[in-house]
Amino acid sequence: MLTTALSKKPAAIGFAALDSQAAIPLLQQAKDAGIPVVAFDSGVDSDIPVSTASTSNVAASALAASKMAELIGGTGKVAVIAHDQTSRTGIDRTEGFVNEIKANHPGIEIVAVEVGGGDQLKSAEIAKTLLAANPDLMGMFATNEGGAIGMVNGVQEAGGKVVIIGFDSGKAQKDAIISGLMAGAITQNPVGIGYETVKAAVAAAKGEPVENNIDTGFYWYDATNIEAPEIAAVLYD
Repeated sequence: MLTTALSKKPAAIGFAALDSQAAIPLLQQAKDAGIPVVAFDSGVDSDIPVSTASTSNVAASALAASKMAELIGGTGKVAVIAHDQTSRTGIDRTEGFVNEIKANHPGIEIVAVEVGGGDQLKSAEIAKTLLAANPDLMGMFATNEGGAIGMVNGVQEAGGKVVIIGFDSGKAQKDAIISGLMAGAITQNPVGIGYETVKAAVAAAKGEPVENNIDTGFYWYDATNIEAPEIAAVLYD
């Protein structure tokens, strides 16, 4: 897709990386051709993008960890199912959660960090395996929507009862929160991310200065605030 975009010689490119390293050679081609690149959602491990519009995923997942600690009473075992170990989002969301627990919640033990690929079926199987190995598991955190739904399904199939916290939105995840199967989740501000990406791309194409990092914000939502206007506006089905 990036190769196709480059062949059209656009004025600028907005780019969300699935692999923060693999795209760099193509981004270098964009730079060499004088095409400014604005990274969004998932950043790139390179100084080629003139700006990055994204959630502070480390801070967002640290908030998820704090909520988890609150919900399980500050003690017990928890696990993480990440969507990958290659994208900046996958890395930062995992590290944000893990580091917050280690730094500020000594009574909580992270027994596993597994990778489900964002796949619901794989994440469900991982969740069931984690529960079988840790019958006293108290909480589970998933770093994206697919992982969260898989986690919910796996816990239900195993007959377990743990505090589940997700990331992102989607109808199934919203329904799980409303029904009580999930405790809550972190949502990004997808409308804001898109808006700031286009705004920065247009400015860069005109040769105007842009901010290196544009923080587009995040929110915690659960059954108590999911219908609040400011939350509903950044959730999607």
